[in-house]
Amino acid sequence: MSYFSLFLTSFASATLLPGGSEALFIYLLSEHLSPTLLLAIATLGNTLGSFINYILGKYATDFALSKGYMKEKHLIKASSVFEKYGAWSLLFSWLPIIGDPLTFVAGIVRYSWWKFLMIVGFAKFARYIFVYLGFLAIA
Repeated sequence: MSYFSLFLTSFASATLLPGGSEALFIYLLSEHLSPTLLLAIATLGNTLGSFINYILGKYATDFALSKGYMKEKHLIKASSVFEKYGAWSLLFSWLPIIGDPLTFVAGIVRYSWWKFLMIVGFAKFARYIFVYLGFLAIA
């Protein structure tokens, strides 16, 4: 059940909803669960959560604009920044506050989904490796 909770938490924290999964990840590490499995599950959940943002960006932009959830000037600015930096910006998808919108904008500009998954998966994995190494340094 712990692994499933980590998957759900890491998935939800990567969507446009607020939240974080690092605390649960560290707690489960302290409970001596498999670090390899925890890394894989957290990375998978977080990457899939970001892919939801990508899908929403790709298919729900018109709806969000029409309902006023998003302003067109912000959309244009975000799209131009993404087009300028492209894949490099996705390496920052793990960051709080800016990471989730980056994955949303990748969908808006119709960035290649398989490149998206590779880059974002790498970035999410690197974040959890960093958290794991911090845990090892303290433990």
